[in-house]
Amino acid sequence: MGAREPDESVRNPDYLAERLLGPEERAMVADQPVVEALEMDFADIAKNPEALGSVIMMIIRTRFIEERLEQAIRDGVSQVVILGAGFDTRAYRLTELLQLAHVFEVDQPSTQEYKKRRIRETGIEVPPNLTYVPVDFRHDKLGDVLKAAGYDSGQRTFFIWEGVTMYLPEAAVEETLRWVAAQARGSTIIFDFVGAMVIQFMANIPWDKLPEVAKKGVERLQRLEAGEPWIFGLPEDEKEFLRKLGLELRELLPIGGQESMKRYLTRSDGTPYIPIPPPQQQYQSQRGGYCLAEAFVPAR
Repeated sequence: MGAREPDESVRNPDYLAERLLGPEERAMVADQPVVEALEMDFADIAKNPEALGSVIMMIIRTRFIEERLEQAIRDGVSQVVILGAGFDTRAYRLTELLQLAHVFEVDQPSTQEYKKRRIRETGIEVPPNLTYVPVDFRHDKLGDVLKAAGYDSGQRTFFIWEGVTMYLPEAAVEETLRWVAAQARGSTIIFDFVGAMVIQFMANIPWDKLPEVAKKGVERLQRLEAGEPWIFGLPEDEKEFLRKLGLELRELLPIGGQESMKRYLTRSDGTPYIPIPPPQQQYQSQRGGYCLAEAFVPAR
């Protein structure tokens, strides 16, 4: 939906997402407000605050990651590893930027095969520098499988871990981050997460104290979690949490907070995309809510 925005200065750059989201895929998530909004004229999306909240979240998340990816490539990164790649389209959209890098898409075999089928069905070209890496996390070690696919742990790498951490147990999150920290010095990982307070809140929702508009946002999150609940959130001291695992925090950006809105949702004429985040987003747009983190492997 964000890719339909007429103003390029605030548009979501993922123009391929809609091609992958066919009728069958839309039916799977038909109850999501933003999917319902795909049938609307773009100008009417402001009338649907729940859909608008999702659009804003994805614009910020996509642009932050790709801004940092571009900088990493300029700085000489030669490998890009997308963990839990899902329907990520960067390898197919950013072909010029990534032409000298080796891109690895890591995912569960069934999800990866589904995506490859959709790529074929929609006629999207698979670039020669992309390697699909199927991983069964119940039996496989991430490092071993990546090495067998041609990954070189001695080269600086840019890792993308998007929309995954909140669904995993704490031990799995720590294991992955600890492995990233053991890679080449200067490697970077971008990941999104929620704070532990959000997990606690979702487990004990004070419905009687929530304003109606906030209830709608919480209900949307509950629908998003259906069958796959959020179970992990980072502790309050994110910097120390990462440092114990061997990583240094470079930036933490609350999604939907003032800084993210100013940076990624200011129009070319200086006016804001919207005056303030939708009310149901406000509870999760502060530090400790829903955030993006950029961390790097320091010199040892």
